[in-house]
Amino acid sequence: MIRFILLAFILISFLILSIPILIYEHFLGKKNPQKKNWQCLRIVQFMFRLLLRVSGVSYTVEGLENIPRDRAVLYVGNHRSYFDILLGYVTVPGLTGFVAKKEMDRYPSLREWMKNVNCLFLDRHDLKEGLKTILKGIDQVKRGISVWIFPEGTRNTNEKLTDLLPYKEGSLKIAEKSGCPVIPVAMVGTADIFEKHIPFIRKASVKVRYGKPIYLKELPPEKRKFSGAYVRDVIIGMLEEMENE
Repeated sequence: MIRFILLAFILISFLILSIPILIYEHFLGKKNPQKKNWQCLRIVQFMFRLLLRVSGVSYTVEGLENIPRDRAVLYVGNHRSYFDILLGYVTVPGLTGFVAKKEMDRYPSLREWMKNVNCLFLDRHDLKEGLKTILKGIDQVKRGISVWIFPEGTRNTNEKLTDLLPYKEGSLKIAEKSGCPVIPVAMVGTADIFEKHIPFIRKASVKVRYGKPIYLKELPPEKRKFSGAYVRDVIIGMLEEMENE
């Protein structure tokens, strides 16, 4: 419980005390958007590493060599914990924004930091607004900023790690329309940090593995038609390998 209280204190303190930084970054973004993007990413990565350290989380990262460095990508991962986002941000090699549920934009300081690290807010109940988010994601990728999405749509609480929820086919539209590669990401151990024993935060060892890029347009027609299911199977295979190691 002490770790939970300490993490909450650090996070709330940061969101309050960083308001002057947000103001500075706002004006910097008008003159030099690229510099702002990188500065905000580094600040958030520093804070997330601090939160992981305080939580007692150790992690290993594999497959970074599979991520193209000359273009943006669509990261597609399994989702079992809030800590998936922290681990995603501290391990990606370039500018990346997560697709988050729209409800997250109700908290002013948090919302601004999420926008500053290129997060996209998805309204899961409004199809028209959802399409607008996809278009924003396509534009973001074309500008060289990767997007990370969890196609299960919510955190998976199934007991078996490989029992993923169905992937929403529309979740890969960003890759289909932009032509960017899909990078499958498998995480093992993130639920051991918090979700398996809420409200306690406990030490855990996590593995993050980035798979080989998938180019949807190069898939056979039958697999391209159901690309979400195909990528889901790839990630299940990665999780099985990680469990058996």
